[in-house]
Amino acid sequence: MVQTIAATNISLYDLKTKFGLQRVDDDQFFREWVDDLPELTDLEKQQLDRVKASYFNLAERPMLETTVKMVVLSPLLDMANFYLSPFSMVAEEEVQISSEDDGTIVRGHIDVLVIQNQLWILVIESKRPSFSLEEGLPQALAYMLANPNTDRPTFALVTNGSNFILIKLSKQGTPQYATSYEFTLRRGDDLYIVLRILKRLAQLLGT
Repeated sequence: MVQTIAATNISLYDLKTKFGLQRVDDDQFFREWVDDLPELTDLEKQQLDRVKASYFNLAERPMLETTVKMVVLSPLLDMANFYLSPFSMVAEEEVQISSEDDGTIVRGHIDVLVIQNQLWILVIESKRPSFSLEEGLPQALAYMLANPNTDRPTFALVTNGSNFILIKLSKQGTPQYATSYEFTLRRGDDLYIVLRILKRLAQLLGT
């Protein structure tokens, strides 16, 4: 009997037992968030400071997911050049993955999908500010597993507006993933680092 699970209800345990997903502890697996990060200009830093100030001003009241996307995600994607060729973008894209072993289907909608040459290369899963990023991690991984491309890794950014985690998934052989550290608007230059990582991914994935 086929079982359908909403991506919002999936757990890391489900992804491990039904789809064989494994977490990688090797620091060398996900070097893209560490190595060769481009420097930011003074203007880019000023723009990020404005993003941070806007967020904290609006966060004094309950903030919906659409506001998080507009205030935080959109400027980051723009500054990282994901709105320019060779990238294109769709929002609220429906995706699903299925397990051949037990007939499980996971179905849901990604918030923002960046596409290059018809391959999914960056998934953005935004959450309301009160949500822990741990709640968005399995959902983002489920969407990444739906990527039909197995030759190149898939990357994701999970954010609730004030905190950020980046993910790398490889589907060569056994599907494996690793995450970056968690970044936050409330700590020093963390937002600068998030943009530097996104700009680096744009460089790597746009070639």
